[in-house]
Amino acid sequence: MRVIAGEHRGRRLAAVPGKGTRPTTDKVKESIFNMIGPYFDGGWALDLYAGTGSLGIEALSRGAERAVFVERDARAFAIVKQNVATCRLEENAELYKTDASRALLSLAKRNLRFDLVFLDPPYAQQKIADEIAMMQERDLLADDAWIVAEHDVEVKLPERIGRCRVHRAAAYGDTAVTLYLFESGYETEESADPAEE
Repeated sequence: MRVIAGEHRGRRLAAVPGKGTRPTTDKVKESIFNMIGPYFDGGWALDLYAGTGSLGIEALSRGAERAVFVERDARAFAIVKQNVATCRLEENAELYKTDASRALLSLAKRNLRFDLVFLDPPYAQQKIADEIAMMQERDLLADDAWIVAEHDVEVKLPERIGRCRVHRAAAYGDTAVTLYLFESGYETEESADPAEE
């Protein structure tokens, strides 16, 4: 596993020992960044199920200003910390050892907004649609933010979740990637103002 492109291209990253973590393969990671490449222009990134930290580190290598890594597993968290240090990205990274829901609440209290979000939860614990909805409710998405959801190929995610719509989807063996665009100007039925009487 390595950094594919950007400032830290070729840097090897440590993996989490054992089979509890399913890291994104270099092939899938390269495909993800090919998808978002034309639209990716710095900003803040959120790696909500960091695992090894590979996706957030790739975003930093390619020009993201800052990345927040969230990982509740102690062994995986230690690997994220190690990989961030290996790439000398400590000044551009924030690490949270907690679960996704608590992290989203904490980040919302800080009024942070993200331009790029990676959602790659364990397949058996996926609540991707709920978490995308929660991020919108807590105003965590910047205008025209991108959300990259990695999930089991058998899982079909909604075409639209609030203001987020599917921009592109692709499958790689038993892994699927769904790319959502947050359309900040889109009026949902819930957000539309009632007609004046």
